[in-house]
Amino acid sequence: MTTLHDLLEAHVGAGTLPGAVGLVARGDQVEVVAVGAQDAGDGAPMARDSIFRVASITKSVTAAALLILVEEGRVAPDDPIGTWLPELGKPVVVRTPASPVDDVVPADRPITVFDVLASQAGYGFPSDFTLPAVQELFTVQKDGRVPSSFPPADEWLAALGRIPLLYQPGAAWLYDTCSVLQGVLISRVTGQSLPKFLTERVFGPLGMVDTGFEVPAAKRGRFTSFYRPGDDGSLELADGPDGEWSTLPALPLGNGGLVSTADDWLAFCRMLLADGVAADGRRVLSADSVRMMTTDHTNPAQRDIGQLFLEGQGWGFGGSVDIDRTNPWNVPGRYGWVGGTGTAAHIIPATGAVTILLTQVAAMGPVPAPVIREFWRYAADA
Repeated sequence: MTTLHDLLEAHVGAGTLPGAVGLVARGDQVEVVAVGAQDAGDGAPMARDSIFRVASITKSVTAAALLILVEEGRVAPDDPIGTWLPELGKPVVVRTPASPVDDVVPADRPITVFDVLASQAGYGFPSDFTLPAVQELFTVQKDGRVPSSFPPADEWLAALGRIPLLYQPGAAWLYDTCSVLQGVLISRVTGQSLPKFLTERVFGPLGMVDTGFEVPAAKRGRFTSFYRPGDDGSLELADGPDGEWSTLPALPLGNGGLVSTADDWLAFCRMLLADGVAADGRRVLSADSVRMMTTDHTNPAQRDIGQLFLEGQGWGFGGSVDIDRTNPWNVPGRYGWVGGTGTAAHIIPATGAVTILLTQVAAMGPVPAPVIREFWRYAADA
């Protein structure tokens, strides 16, 4: 049988990846493989503690942090977000998804905290990017792999508030924007920056010492370079260790701004499998919050609107939940997500398994690249 090392090494040898770290864990048994290099030149060898931009798998951490505030009674799922985000207190909606952006009607009801947690606020990306309101959203909701393209939170939120919703609140699952809103909401409710709140309430208790929104100089020797595939298949440098993550961004992005390591992410995943309890026994989330995160909150109509991303999957809070066994690795109840930097992290509650793959090559949206699919197939058979 192909080993995990052979699987990943084949992609490095073919030149599609400079390197990768793969991890498969079941209980106390953990298999970790690091192959290749941290950059496409003569960089340091990839290591278990190499640091990666984890892109959209950030979303699950942001959702967990907002659920902490729900547990504490500082926000409630039915609360209108306009209480803390007045810029979005009186939303309007395009008359139909294909309508011009100036053909709008008032929203049927306010956007709630639940809508934002479930990515059903009416902001975000559907399967059809050509719609006028989606094109307008692209001017504000930019590529999270370039944090410097986002202005400070107040400025970003004011710009978003001038764009109409694509769907009425609660009517559709739409990708990405709601996770940025979650991060801004956390900061407005707590009066703390998102990095500080996450460090105090999530990263610290879980021992996620290498996870954050910037990489300090002392750690950049472990920070991987990030690449985009060129038209000829070559790898083009998009960001180096001293680039986008060398300082804190103006807007820490709850949708995809974190860097992390395989072991840090394993700690977060094991906390979810343990119903919210860290390895040292400290409770980070309640069991009810974990169930809310890992339960599908979509219906067929909502999934159809975002079907480009969700084949055989629904959506919990901050990640997808498998609802159909469409592939060998799609175990109903599997929770996690795929990031646009070639990353993927999932838990399988039915078996207690954790699967994590970290690479540094861009993907266009959360569509699994061949190496991710092969990794999932290996993990399913292991």
